[in-house]
Amino acid sequence: MSVKSDQKKQITGLLYSVCGGVLFAAGVNLFITPLDLYNGGFMGIAQLIRTFLTSALHLSFGQTDIAGIIYFIVNLPLLYLAWSKMGRGFFFRTVVTVIVETAALTFIPVPERSLIDDRLTSCVIGGLVAGFGTGLVLRGGSSGGGQDILGLYFTKKFRNFSVGKMATIINVFVYGICLLMFNLETVIYSLIYGVISSVACDRIHIQNINMSVMIFTKKLGISKAIMEETGRGVTNWEGPVPTRTKHPIFSSS
Repeated sequence: MSVKSDQKKQITGLLYSVCGGVLFAAGVNLFITPLDLYNGGFMGIAQLIRTFLTSALHLSFGQTDIAGIIYFIVNLPLLYLAWSKMGRGFFFRTVVTVIVETAALTFIPVPERSLIDDRLTSCVIGGLVAGFGTGLVLRGGSSGGGQDILGLYFTKKFRNFSVGKMATIINVFVYGICLLMFNLETVIYSLIYGVISSVACDRIHIQNINMSVMIFTKKLGISKAIMEETGRGVTNWEGPVPTRTKHPIFSSS
């Protein structure tokens, strides 16, 4: 790949990440937060912490929704995982995305009422917008932090895993807490939003492309490198191929 085409790919990825981060924040702030509903994943955790600070501790932050700032703070440990396991390029793009999402969540005004009066329709539209934004971020080779980092990490480790599945797992935990703190209606509508957002994310983000590769090499140690760098299984073949000069390797991902 030429330097010019690599730079174009990097710029395109950053544009996807920025646009996706803004769309995610818009979906949450304009459709979900006005209904007093809760996002899933780490953003939901940030919203629960915000509710605890404002309702239980009676702290006032004016018109600023601090959920985005809390989201940035809880992401700090996961950014280390991105740095150490996902590569520096992914880490850089994720930091940019998290900053964009934090700023958008903080500065996009939350209306007193959702843009759509019907609660179910608002959940569906909000889920589509937020999920589309998250999918764009992931397609750009970045993540919005939180469950996205964990989802991408486990996607590399397990063939049939996906970011949407990770989001659903964490959502069960978050909405379980919501069930203890709020009424059942809030949890049901939040779940509807969360499921639609996860499905929309998986439709946009193409993260599981199955392919098989046969490698003929004269060098030793390729199998170990594939397993360590990609986390995929490797089969070394012994048979009709003249193994004195070539080592057949089969890998599936």
